[in-house]
Amino acid sequence: MKTKIKRAISAIDAKGDQAEAVFRDAVSSIDKASTKGVIHRNNAARKISRLSRKLHKSTQA
Repeated sequence: MKTKIKRAISAIDAKGDQAEAVFRDAVSSIDKASTKGVIHRNNAARKISRLSRKLHKSTQA
């Protein structure tokens, strides 16, 4: 999960074409970890929110 989050952040910062696909993969991984009880659901929501906010800012700039 951590690796996928790092990859998503790198892709978003690089403003690559695959940023959205990598973002979806990271969100899926975070959701899966939350569902299995690895991380708390609020923690998962916070991580997803921060990633999506970062993605949204990069697409607008």
